[in-house]
Amino acid sequence: MSTELPAGWAERIAALSRGELEPVPPRPAATVVLLRERRGGGGAEAYLLRRRTSMAFAGGMYAFPGGGVDLHDGTSDLGWAGPPAEEWGARLGCAPQTARAVVCAAVRETFEESGVLLAGVDPSSVVADVSGDEWRSDRAALEAHRLTFAEFLTRRRLVLRSDLLRGWARWVTPEFEERRYDTWFFVAAVPEGQRTAEVPGEADRVEWLDPGEAVRRFESGAYRMLPPTVTTLRELSPHADPGAALAAADQRRVELVMAEASLNGDGRVTVRWPGHPELTMGAKGAEK
Repeated sequence: MSTELPAGWAERIAALSRGELEPVPPRPAATVVLLRERRGGGGAEAYLLRRRTSMAFAGGMYAFPGGGVDLHDGTSDLGWAGPPAEEWGARLGCAPQTARAVVCAAVRETFEESGVLLAGVDPSSVVADVSGDEWRSDRAALEAHRLTFAEFLTRRRLVLRSDLLRGWARWVTPEFEERRYDTWFFVAAVPEGQRTAEVPGEADRVEWLDPGEAVRRFESGAYRMLPPTVTTLRELSPHADPGAALAAADQRRVELVMAEASLNGDGRVTVRWPGHPELTMGAKGAEK
């Protein structure tokens, strides 16, 4: 059963179909679903943050830590452990330099927005505690672009642990949207000894939730989420623990998903996401 379109979609879809709307180029982005063992055992929990209502994109919606890619990270000299950029490029469906920048963004944004750092002093270790004042200062400097990620890792004598990430999916914002992102989704388990930090600046609330419970709250109308977020949670729901989710990621293909819009003869607009019929939306279109 289809749901109603967000405000403005019908008008922009109609304009796109008439050739009156030029699609905005999507900005590359990365987001990470952090997972941990449910307290008391028996399942996994995902880290969700609610974006402040003042945010221009997805304000008031629950999401995962993430943000834009700095393509300079693809050429920067930083410590790196795990699969090389060429292997990540094949996995993510992009050039090696782009893949390197995407992975850097995933780790950097996770640190900025959750306080979890997927890095270590060598390829076989992970920093145990990054919750002190100096770490918080570094997070703030990264978020304010006063410090590059390469500078941060070099100063701390750390290497990025790309092997702690698993590619999960790739979603591109529909062509008719005003703000567009080409977003790679990853999953990762919170390293032993680390814990999430205080609520980040772009969020007003954070929660650890069983993925299935998060979906139920979305379906009841209690939580707002974009289609990629709730779909990822649905896909993660069957997995018994973080290890099972990471193993499942290794068996997945990272395929690009982008909504397709159609406008029929009576002016009804339908938006479908290939492979995800449960996301279908529809409404009476705008008058010409």
